[in-house]
Amino acid sequence: MHEMSIAVAVVEQVEEAAARLADGTGTAPCAASVHLEVGELAGVVADALSFSFGLACTGTVLEGAALTTETVPGRARCARCVRDWPTGMPPDLCCPGCGSAATELLSGRELRITEVRWAEPPVPAATLPEER
Repeated sequence: MHEMSIAVAVVEQVEEAAARLADGTGTAPCAASVHLEVGELAGVVADALSFSFGLACTGTVLEGAALTTETVPGRARCARCVRDWPTGMPPDLCCPGCGSAATELLSGRELRITEVRWAEPPVPAATLPEER
């Protein structure tokens, strides 16, 4: 199940970003959500990735963070006639125009973090207005 290794890598990258944002204060922000682009040809099972992400976040600044994924459709281009087409799943990599197999994959293998939303930092008790 490579989804667990993907989830762990995402958590590590977000934790590194949180540490940079701490900027010497020692308090890294907590992540509220993470958005990923996942290519339809990347071989990632969304439910398995979501489950693995929840496990990988335990005890980190991402604990409780929501994961959203956006599927990027596969697209190919023919090297011979320069036609583009959706590959579909399973992928059809032969040009529908000329039948050539000399193709370039344009999209569909993506796996990238596109957004991290940070939770609002907790307000220290000393700054809360006093109750009367």
